[in-house]
Amino acid sequence: MSVRIKAVVDRFVKELKEALDADIQDRIMKEREMQSYIEEREREVAEREAAWKAELSRREAEIARQEARLKIERDNLEKEKSVLMGTASSQDNQDGALEITVSGEKYRCLRFSKAKK
Repeated sequence: MSVRIKAVVDRFVKELKEALDADIQDRIMKEREMQSYIEEREREVAEREAAWKAELSRREAEIARQEARLKIERDNLEKEKSVLMGTASSQDNQDGALEITVSGEKYRCLRFSKAKK
């Protein structure tokens, strides 16, 4: 009878070891799958981040171009404004007068002198 008990116990231990080995292998496979999933997700996130940074850089460059264009337009507007607000022309009239146009009004200066420094 003890031989039968020993055989049952040996068979139980053997099945238990096989079950433990199968469980360990299953856990190892799940761990590998999880690690693979994590690596794939990290790669996806890194790709999205790189794309986002590239788009951000492109937009910043576009903003810089637009700011430069606006600065040029603002400078041109200031030049036009100064031309429209006051224009001096040294037309050599018969009497040698200097004509100045300010806001559409013409002024004549018969005598003038250089500004002192």
